[in-house]
Amino acid sequence: MATRKKTPPKPPACPDCSGHGETTETVRVGARKGRATEDRQAALCLTCLGTGEAPAEE
Repeated sequence: MATRKKTPPKPPACPDCSGHGETTETVRVGARKGRATEDRQAALCLTCLGTGEAPAEE
C-alpha cells in the first residue's frame, strides 16, 4: 500500500474581496462633480492583487 501524500493547507482568503480577487466600484460620471450612478463595475482587488489570497503579514 502506498503512503498518502500530505496536501499543503489552503492559504486564507483575502478579507477585502472574500477570496474572489475582484471588488465592485461605483461608476462616476461628469468631469467636475463626478456624481455617482446606480451602475457598478468590477475592479481588481488592490489588497491581494487579484489572487484571492490574504497577503503575508510581515
